[in-house]
Amino acid sequence: MLTERVPVGLMSSVVAPEKPTSNTMGPKEVELILVKEQNGVQFTSTTLVAPAPTETNVSGEEERETWGKKIDFLLSVIGFAVDLANVWRFPYLCYKNGGGAFLVPYLFFMVIAGMPLFYMELALGQYNREGAAGVWKICPIFKGVGFTVILISLYVGFYYNVIISWALFYLFSSFTGQLPWVYCNNTWNSPNCSDWADNSSVSDIYKATPAQEYFERGVLHIQDSKGIDDLGRPRWQLTSCLAVVIVLLYFSLWKGVKTSGKVVWITATMPYVVLTVLLLRGVTLPGAIDGIKAYLSVDFLRLCDAKVSIKGRVGDTNKVWIEAATQICFSLGVGFGVLIAFSSYNKFSNNCYRDAIITSSINSLTSFFSGFVVFSFLGYMSHKHNVALDKVARDGAGLVFVIYPEAIATLPGSSVWAVIFFIMLLTLGIDSAMGGMESVITGLIDEFKFLHKHRELFTLFIVVATFLISLFCVTNGGMYVFTLLDHFAAGTSILFGVLIEAIGIAWFYGVDRFSDDIEEMIGQRPGMYWRLCWKFVSPCFLLFMVVVSFATFNPPNYGSYTFPPWANMVGWCLAISSMTMVPLYAIYKLCTLPGKFCDRLAYAITPETEHHLVDNGEVRQFTLHHWLVV
Repeated sequence: MLTERVPVGLMSSVVAPEKPTSNTMGPKEVELILVKEQNGVQFTSTTLVAPAPTETNVSGEEERETWGKKIDFLLSVIGFAVDLANVWRFPYLCYKNGGGAFLVPYLFFMVIAGMPLFYMELALGQYNREGAAGVWKICPIFKGVGFTVILISLYVGFYYNVIISWALFYLFSSFTGQLPWVYCNNTWNSPNCSDWADNSSVSDIYKATPAQEYFERGVLHIQDSKGIDDLGRPRWQLTSCLAVVIVLLYFSLWKGVKTSGKVVWITATMPYVVLTVLLLRGVTLPGAIDGIKAYLSVDFLRLCDAKVSIKGRVGDTNKVWIEAATQICFSLGVGFGVLIAFSSYNKFSNNCYRDAIITSSINSLTSFFSGFVVFSFLGYMSHKHNVALDKVARDGAGLVFVIYPEAIATLPGSSVWAVIFFIMLLTLGIDSAMGGMESVITGLIDEFKFLHKHRELFTLFIVVATFLISLFCVTNGGMYVFTLLDHFAAGTSILFGVLIEAIGIAWFYGVDRFSDDIEEMIGQRPGMYWRLCWKFVSPCFLLFMVVVSFATFNPPNYGSYTFPPWANMVGWCLAISSMTMVPLYAIYKLCTLPGKFCDRLAYAITPETEHHLVDNGEVRQFTLHHWLVV
């Protein structure tokens, strides 16, 4: 190539037309021809200029955005799966169900169902590069289950953000010399308020501790409501906290994984720092070792006497196994569409098998580790007030908003410890809420492509809509709305959704095809164990859980308050509204496809990329081999 300088006026350039290729969707190379003229002689040089490389998936389409770093994805999944339930539910279940013996059914269900389903969702999202609804191009008739999990995530957001706003309210209240839940001389206290020292019987239903009254009367103002039919107006203090949470969520999600992948560096790691600090402080307290011993005490008899009474009611020990199975279903976060959404932003060749093992294991280990923190403080409370441990041990919101703040209030420098504790609750909640919102946003913008260009506006619409519905939960009677949503939004419906998901992938799409997809991504075919779990064990487990969920259903209640029949009907309508997406979409798909019923069915259960085979009469699902192969 000539390097001598020539006048600019004597130089021209020509862009040669691109050569036609078979792939008209991808980027093209451009041939640049530089023509220089000097002393009547033309010189030319040719250069092939390729555009910046973009990854393409198996169908040849341009790739979606990907995580900036692999650790962004791992922290996002861990941050979503490790939430408030790891702190307030697992340790209590372990304590009341045989201590260390509870780990036997927990780990059993973890291995046969939890990890396989976790792995399945990560692989499904990564291979198809779509949200919860779009991935069902592999079997269009099952797309309704994608809308099921999107709706469930949306419903959960209506009340989950309220828990974070409570934590924020407590955080603001902790910046004081004396914590407001220590004494009974506040304006919100009732005559029934009694300090532990003055309370001869902690179980006395007519007595309430300052911390309990602060939560129910000082924060929730539930005393100003007669029930769910007397909500009142939203309280400005909680509404303000909820607005702050919504703003945090919006600016964590508005740019997609570019922003959320950075936020989780704080929200996913902070809880581990705080839990470690609290544990180091907790084990130094008197009675802490007794609490930890009670947490780890092994009672295998709780596992051996499983039986059902003649009337069909589940016996106590049977309940141990059921609670272990339920904890697995909900603690790993399968069925919310979040794992599918997060993994869809992975690189195609990412090792999703290793990710599934790492993240699901970290989630379970975190649950176990948090038990040491919780029970060191519960043992301290038991020792300090000279009462049995079961008098102070509880699960749910009562643990983190009543018992734990009460224990912290007795420590030197209590305000500092309270700030640390509620920062942990805030970070535990935020990244889980981010995951739920991302499931909704990714699922819908992938299904309705025009939304891709308006992600920021659509994200704003989703978070604002969530905020408006959540206002019902920050009224005087908001706790009743919260309890109703918590009971119905993601109970039986999510078990049903994961069951249909497992059947659609393992049976209709085919566990062999699914294994081929994974091998194409990571170069390693899933072993026989995983394939057997996907096809037989996990669906049977989920079917059992759905049946048990219906059989053991109890109407919701809050303390002594019983919900009216109309409220239970509203709750069931909420649960059914998400589940009905499965049959409704299946009917819609069968009615809109052309041809006779058999042809429509063939198109509906065949991957969209293979519809040309249906035109030739080749339908894998109509062969016996498809159903028998593993």
